[in-house]
This record gives sequence, C-alpha cells and structure tokens, in this order.
Amino acid sequence: MIPSAKEVEHARELLSRYFRPTRLASAESLAQHSGARVYLKIESDLPTGSFKPRGALNALLTTAAQRPVPGVVAASTGNHGAAVAYAARIAKVGATIFLPENPNPVKRARIVALGAKVVERGTMGGSAASEGAAEFAREHGHYFLDDASDPLVPAGTATIASEILDEIPAPDVIFVPMGDTALIRGVAAEAKRRFPGVRIIGVQAEQAPAYVRSWQQGRVVVTDECHTIADGLASLHPLETNVIAIRELVDEVRLVSEQELLDAIRILLLDEHVVAEASGAAATAAFLQDPSAYADAEIVLLVTGANLSPEVLRRAVI
Repeated sequence: MIPSAKEVEHARELLSRYFRPTRLASAESLAQHSGARVYLKIESDLPTGSFKPRGALNALLTTAAQRPVPGVVAASTGNHGAAVAYAARIAKVGATIFLPENPNPVKRARIVALGAKVVERGTMGGSAASEGAAEFAREHGHYFLDDASDPLVPAGTATIASEILDEIPAPDVIFVPMGDTALIRGVAAEAKRRFPGVRIIGVQAEQAPAYVRSWQQGRVVVTDECHTIADGLASLHPLETNVIAIRELVDEVRLVSEQELLDAIRILLLDEHVVAEASGAAATAAFLQDPSAYADAEIVLLVTGANLSPEVLRRAVI
C-alpha cells in the first residue's frame, strides 16, 4: 500500500497529460502568526476542485491500459466520486458513484454534472456505500475503484510530494489531512524518499478519529460514528494494511475540532483568499493549534479541496 518510485514516476508522466502542477503559494498571514515560512499546496486548482483526480485518473487509466474496463464504480463522501466521474469521462466509460444519504450537495451536483449515476446508501463514514459499490462491481463486471485499498491511488497522490519537493527541496514539515489515508500514504512515501528528514503530520477531525486512534494504538480502532463537517475525513473502519503503512510513514497525528476547522476556513478565505472546504482546511487548522512551535521552519500545508457547502461557509464567516 506504499507506492514505489517507479509507480510515482509513471503516475506523474500520465497526469501531466491532463493538468499542470498545482500552486505552492506563500501564506503571508500564517507566516506572521508563526515566524515560519508557510506555504499552501492548493489542490483545489485541479479539475473537480480537489486532489482526488490524481489518484482516480492514475488508477482508472492505468487499469484500462492493462485490461478492458466496461465501467467503473466507487464509494465516496463526494470528492473521490467526482474524480472517478471525471476520469471515467476521459476514459469514455460509464461511472456509478455510491454516496451516503444526504451527502454534501455541492459534491453530489458535481458528480451528476460529470455524467455519473449516483446511488445514495447508508450513513456518512459507514460501510453501506462501499459494500453497495463492491456488490455492484461484482454483478456488472465493473472496476471497483476503491479509494482506501486500490494500490494505484496513492501512486497518484504521491505526485503532490514530487511537486512540492521540486520547489522546496528540504521542507521541515508537511501537514496532510487523513481520510482513508491514500493521500497521506502517497505524500509521505514520496516526500521521505526524496528528503528523509521531513516530518509528516496527519490530521483528522475530532469527530472522525478512527485512523488517528489506530495510529496511536498500533492496531485497527473502529469508531461508532463520525459527525463532522469535514466529510472528506469521515471514516469509521480503518484497513489494517493502511494502519501499518501510516505507522511506518507518519511522524505525528493531530485531531482538530469543528470550531478549529471553521476558523481555518475563515482565515484561508479572508486572509489568504483561498477557498477550502472543512477537510481541505484541516492541515491549516492543525498548524494553527501551535504556530509558534514552527518558528524559522519551512512548513507546507495541503489545501486539499474547495467543494464547500453554503451551510458550512455561512457558519465559518458569520
């Protein structure tokens, strides 16, 4: 579940056909808080408004080059589903996306606009959507592009680290949101391969802490529920292989509160003019817990998505 250098290089070459590297922007207001040199890796520049097309495109197009893919199916809280729908349009195959009931309306609308079929099943963070997608894949012979377990996804997300280290060869710390961990596994593997001294800090919402608890205890910890505005970080059932990988790759984990997420959304929007959804603002929220701890360091905060619902935006700025 940790991508190799060869797999990352293949992903980077493939993805370069569809989009340019995302911006690495200096965050002056955050630098003033801390005395650090702070940079935002703005993944919302990508098609569908999040980092997810990196993994989805790499997985679907690589698989389609190896065998026939009559269709693709995925389970998602929203952003991965939109990315799979986007990749399916490029690959010219049909896409079916299983979402939890009452999903983020912005993300659902994006998936539909990209031409995918949507099925709503189960609760946020639960297994019903994933189980439905897996069953659909078996019945129809479609490719189940599972964000949590597909080994081609973290090879795509690792290209984020490649781009960062092209511009900052020796960053001190990279803060990375953790949902199903495909993002942090890819980023951490490639960043540490190129600069072993970098510290990787993983971030989850306090109300969706399954992977943080698993990292802390060194075993799979399943939580009962996750009610967080950071739907992209909502997970209840960690995979053992992913827990093993993040225990190897991630130096520290943090939990952020709902209010800290709202504060980070507001600061990014008003001070840095960057739109971030709650999961996209999680890295910034974790950094702001103790910014003075990073004086004189080079810090990279991943801004992983901008598909912010109007309701959460109002809560953040009012």
